[in-house]
Amino acid sequence: MSCCHHYFSPTEGGNTAFSVDISSITFGPGALREAGEHARALGLKRVALFTDRRIAALPFYGTVRDALGAAGIDAITYDEVQVEPTDLSFLAAARFAAEGRFDGYLSLGGGSVIDTCKAANLYATHPADFLAYVNAPIGEGRAVPGPLKPHIACPTTCGTGSECTGIAIFDLLAMQVKTGIVSKRLKPSLALIDPTTAYSLPANVVAASGFDVLSHALESYTAKPYTKRARPANPALRPASQGANPWSDLGCEAALKLLGQYMQRAVADAGDTEARDNMMYAATLAGIAFGNAGCHVPHGMSVIVNAPAVFRFNAPACPERHIHGAACLGADVRDATPDDAGEIVAKQLITMMKACGIPNGVGGVGYTEQDVEALTTGAWAQQRLITNAAREVNRADLGNIFRGAMQYW
Repeated sequence: MSCCHHYFSPTEGGNTAFSVDISSITFGPGALREAGEHARALGLKRVALFTDRRIAALPFYGTVRDALGAAGIDAITYDEVQVEPTDLSFLAAARFAAEGRFDGYLSLGGGSVIDTCKAANLYATHPADFLAYVNAPIGEGRAVPGPLKPHIACPTTCGTGSECTGIAIFDLLAMQVKTGIVSKRLKPSLALIDPTTAYSLPANVVAASGFDVLSHALESYTAKPYTKRARPANPALRPASQGANPWSDLGCEAALKLLGQYMQRAVADAGDTEARDNMMYAATLAGIAFGNAGCHVPHGMSVIVNAPAVFRFNAPACPERHIHGAACLGADVRDATPDDAGEIVAKQLITMMKACGIPNGVGGVGYTEQDVEALTTGAWAQQRLITNAAREVNRADLGNIFRGAMQYW
């Protein structure tokens, strides 16, 4: 249990139980060489290999292809995955999946590749109008009606944690919003995680993905507790983003400690394989955590340029958790009081942002006061995330958070 066990005190009408749903995980250098044997153990014979063109030109793509071939598995590559997927790119991938008549899937790449593979598997297995499974209120939020085909997810970045979650994120072009599909059935059957894929990543990618991990962990740790979310009429209806819980706390705390110890090292020195191994492990831990608790901020680069302002706002709802999270990241919290919580977290994040070359807030990536209304509109559509915050958030609050995130130093 965490240091804040009272955070889970029962509430009238709230959940009295939480669920633990995780993918099977194989982690370690050289794990990609095992892809064929794992696929054969799942009974696969014809596999859709999802990747993108950049990954397909790298050596570990060949490692996976060779492993599948050695196991006697017919692998058909789809390398048209779009970075930052859209509804159109999801639909194109789903057509490929439906026409290929595959009995399983393997994704090799970052979150965009893994999420695209999840969506393709879903729509090929359970065809429906595209918006049927998309989060409400943007889509219908329809439940996935049954199991999907086996999916082996092989991440190549140390950030999204998508290999451990039932979440597939995309841009809905018609509305110009980022949204997603969420279901426990989307979770990959196996996460095959080889940290050597992170050794060649440039520093700015390690920094951006590392702060994505940080936000997954800190947001899940400071999310609304599961006991304050309405008890579902049927346990099967308990959402994947069920709120903070003692299980997710374990992954959050461990991930934050690893980030505090290794992130700046991993960004500064590509040859520091110990640091990059631990960044990949932190990403997996945070993925397990937020896959069972949920985040409360719409993600992307906005995840870190907004983060100090977000945690300043959210801290009054659970100051002890914010202080403990900052301590895990390496902040000095001696003599800290609840009133200090938001500032302690914000200062620690800002220190790490500076050290890793992250832009100075929302203004640092080109936005101004004139963009606040549009940013607020896009964020307000992400109700699945916003309602998971420990502190109630209204539209005006979102606008003020964006204003507070324009510049930090």
